[in-house]
Amino acid sequence: MAEAIGSGSAGDVLEQLAGCEQRLKYRFCDRSLLQAALTHASGAEHRLASNERLEFLGDAILGAIVCELLYRQYPEFLEGDLTKIKSVVVSRQTCAKISEALGLEEFLILGKGMTTHPSVPPSLLADVFESLLAAIYLDGGIDATREFVLRHIGPEIESTVEGDLGGNCKSLLQQLAQRRHGTTPIYQLLDEKGPDHSKCFKVCAQVGRTRYEGAWGRNKKEAEQRAARNALSQLNDEPPPFPSD
Repeated sequence: MAEAIGSGSAGDVLEQLAGCEQRLKYRFCDRSLLQAALTHASGAEHRLASNERLEFLGDAILGAIVCELLYRQYPEFLEGDLTKIKSVVVSRQTCAKISEALGLEEFLILGKGMTTHPSVPPSLLADVFESLLAAIYLDGGIDATREFVLRHIGPEIESTVEGDLGGNCKSLLQQLAQRRHGTTPIYQLLDEKGPDHSKCFKVCAQVGRTRYEGAWGRNKKEAEQRAARNALSQLNDEPPPFPSD
C-alpha cells in the first residue's frame, strides 16, 4: 500500500525522497522536481502542484528518445516496423510495469482516499514514470534522461523486437537484399539434432554468394527467423545475436 509521504515531517519527506533517488539511481539537484513528480492530484494542494504537467512533458520526451533510439539501432527497419515497436515500449502498460519493478508506489504522494486502496492503479504508476522522466530532464538535461530511458526501456525494446516483431526478420532481410543486391535470400539447412519428436535445426541465410552465420531453432521456421536476424546484424556490422554452435 502506498503512503502519502508528503504528510510526514520535513525530515521524513527528505528521507523518502533520498530513498527514491537511490531507487532511480539518479540524484536530483532540485529535489522539488522529484517531489512534484511523485505528487498525485489527490495529494496536492491544487492541480498545478500535482505531477500532471510533468506527465504531459514526460510523455513527449519519452516518445522522442525512444524514436531516436529505434532510428539509430535498427537502420534497416521500415517506418511501420519502428512504429509498432514504439507503440509497445512507450505504452502505459510498459510504463506501469517499469514503475512497479522500481517499487515507486512506496514513494508516491497521495491523498488519504487513495492510500486506503490495497494497490496503486496501473494508470497512476504509468503517470509517475512519465512525470519522473520530465523531472530528470528538467533537472539534469537530455543526456541524463536518455541514460535513464536506455536503462529501463532498452530491455523492453529488445524483447519487443525479439518477440512481437521477430517474425518480420525474414521480410526485413528480403527487403534489404533486394534493395542492395537485387536478389532474394535463400535459407539452407546445415544440421539437425535430437530425437524425432524433439529435433533442433540449424539454418543459415545466404544473399548472393555470401553466407551468413547460422542459427539453431526448435523448428525450421524459428531457425530461419534467427538466421535472418543474424544476417541483418552482420550486414549492419554487428555481432550475430544467435549462436551457431
